[in-house]
Amino acid sequence: MATTVNITSTYAGEFSQKYISAALLSSSTIADGGVEVMPNVKFKEVIQRVETGSLIADGSCDFDASSSVTLSEVILQPEEFQVNLQLCKSDFINTWDAIQMGYSAFDQLPTSFADYLIAHVAAKVASQNETNIWQGTTGTAGEYDGLEALALANADVVDVTGTTLTSSNILTEMQKVVDAIPNALYGKEDLKLYISPKAAKLYVQVLGGFAATIGANGVDNKGTMWYNNGSLSYNGVPIFVARGLTADHMFAAESSNFFFGTGLMNDWNEVRVIDMADIDGSKNVRIVMRFTAGCAIGVGADVVYYS
Repeated sequence: MATTVNITSTYAGEFSQKYISAALLSSSTIADGGVEVMPNVKFKEVIQRVETGSLIADGSCDFDASSSVTLSEVILQPEEFQVNLQLCKSDFINTWDAIQMGYSAFDQLPTSFADYLIAHVAAKVASQNETNIWQGTTGTAGEYDGLEALALANADVVDVTGTTLTSSNILTEMQKVVDAIPNALYGKEDLKLYISPKAAKLYVQVLGGFAATIGANGVDNKGTMWYNNGSLSYNGVPIFVARGLTADHMFAAESSNFFFGTGLMNDWNEVRVIDMADIDGSKNVRIVMRFTAGCAIGVGADVVYYS
């Protein structure tokens, strides 16, 4: 059975060679360095962790072995996913793209539409994966356990009780997360405060003049014009806007402590278009993607989860 296709446009001359679609949420957590990407994981990857006790002892003339070394591991096992679409070329005969199908009864999927569909499918997959990285649950079709589920299941993660974020409490709630960061972690080079787009908007709004500690004119007396889509930080901790993070949740962690595993990175960019005419004589075209994905948290004690 073919994928349902709804055609709402009318054919009125030659196609203008341009498709316009809504902006798609890309997998920005990966693209912007919010997680450590581990490619080429065929089945599973063992992430080794080394922890030691107190290393410094009083000096003496003899070698006296002391302290302790504890080896542990975290398993990163990506799950396999696929995208399967099937389109019937007859659905496009009377559309405004029909001229590109040719005049033969053995018509072809419009080239421009095929190109658009490839880019659209790849972008939609990236969008869903951005959400999966944070909110995914392996029990749901098309998802794997994201960082929120992993943090919730990890007893070592530092939990901070959250609430509904507003412009009135955003500074207080962000401070709770920063206060909970272990002292040994604070100041690390890749430490980040991960917040949702909702929280980022509230924070920018507050710094634009709605915080009592800043004043009515906001940062640099620029009011709501102070922010120009640049970098943000809170009390010395860089802010990472995680687009797939649940609206009222936050994390504080090193980006090198969050792992995203997959097979070949190129799988995420490969969308195969298979014309079935030469295979089974039908007028169907299949769109296929296959890839693997999974997440892991390295050291749970070095992660603060606000939820």
